[in-house]
Amino acid sequence: MTAQKRLLVTGREGQVVRSLLERSALHHDIEILVASRPELDLSAPTSLATVINSVRPDLIVSAAAYTAVDQAETEEEMAWIINAHAPGAIAEAAGTLQIPVIHLSTDYVFDGNKPSAYVETDPVGPVSAYGRTKLAGEEFVASATDNHVILRTAWVHSPFGKNFLKTMLRLAENRDRVSVVADQFGTPTSALDIADAVIAIARNLLASQSTALRGVFHLTNSGRASWADFAEEIFRISAGLGGPIAAVGRIPASDYPTPARRPANSQLDCTKLATVHGVRMPDWAHSTKTVVTRVVQPLPAST
Repeated sequence: MTAQKRLLVTGREGQVVRSLLERSALHHDIEILVASRPELDLSAPTSLATVINSVRPDLIVSAAAYTAVDQAETEEEMAWIINAHAPGAIAEAAGTLQIPVIHLSTDYVFDGNKPSAYVETDPVGPVSAYGRTKLAGEEFVASATDNHVILRTAWVHSPFGKNFLKTMLRLAENRDRVSVVADQFGTPTSALDIADAVIAIARNLLASQSTALRGVFHLTNSGRASWADFAEEIFRISAGLGGPIAAVGRIPASDYPTPARRPANSQLDCTKLATVHGVRMPDWAHSTKTVVTRVVQPLPAST
């Protein structure tokens, strides 16, 4: 019987972490170990190596981050510590142990001005504090160890935690109409699918030392949508399940100002991931149906 591979994942309550814990139950050769406060404190990067060395995993998934995009505009120093210095320290510890690290990044490293989907080699140019700190995290990880995969993803939703999909369904419980931005485009991406992809990529990294498997990759569901398109699809699916629905008022981003600028185009081209790692993500609408169904008709609690 093949020994289990131990994947240490930073964070505990994040959407991807909770999805990894759920999905790993389907993979008996994978054990997910989570590490978060107080044992693993990303705001104290110098302490991270001690925790990682004590666990001695086979691979690290750097998933935890400072994700309050608007709040980062006034707390950039803290976002910098958690999103840049902490991943760098994690990657350095992974390098010392000679194990791979998978680091989750974001579409916010781009300015959003490209009319088509971004590829991994496109010039970066973040327009927010969050984007700047996440880009620095990529750079720190890459400089700390060659044995890394950086996964840029976007518009993450799941049955867990807080996200746009769950917010829409919650608002629809008390409103007949919601206003949603219609001129920002990207790809809604299920954390459940991200978890499946991370497990597949981890297997590849543990099975081969090939440099082709390392580097920066884009990881989203397939297809393209605006936030308003996403909301309409959420309510269409919810209606079929007898869940909450609302009409969607399509508005320009200028009618919904936020402290942090959002990229107008967040679509990521995932061809490289499919070609190199053999990971092909489902269409965003298909995965949205899975998540809406889980939220509207929750799974029974395990006994």
